[in-house]
Amino acid sequence: MSYDPRPTPPARSAQGATLAMAAHLGGVLTYLFVGWVASLVVWLVQRDQDPAVAREARVALNFQLTALIAMVVLHVVEQFPVIGVVGWIGKLAVGIVALVLSILAAAAAYRGGSYRYPFSLELVR
Repeated sequence: MSYDPRPTPPARSAQGATLAMAAHLGGVLTYLFVGWVASLVVWLVQRDQDPAVAREARVALNFQLTALIAMVVLHVVEQFPVIGVVGWIGKLAVGIVALVLSILAAAAAYRGGSYRYPFSLELVR
C-alpha cells in the first residue's frame, strides 16, 4: 500500500463536470476563430462560484487564445501570394491540433480530472 501525501481535489458536481467539459470543447471551433468564446463565458460565470470549474475554464481559455493568436498570424501569412500556402497549411494544422487537444481535455474534465495542454501562453491569470 502506498501513501500519496498530495491532497485529493474535491469531487466536481455533475454540472461542474459538464461546464468544464464545455469550456474545453470550445476549442473545436478554433478554425472559425471563435473557440475562445465558450471558455470565456464559463470562466466569467464560474470564477466566483466553483473554483475547480473556473480553473479548467481558465486553462482552456489560455490555450484557445494561444490558438487564436496563431490562427490570426497564419491568416495574415496566408494573404501573401508566394507564401500563402504555408499560412493555409499552418491554419489547417493549428485547427486539427486544437480539435484533438480540446477533445482530450474535455474527456479528462468530464471524468473529473484536469488537463494540462502541452503548450499555452498564460494570458489570463
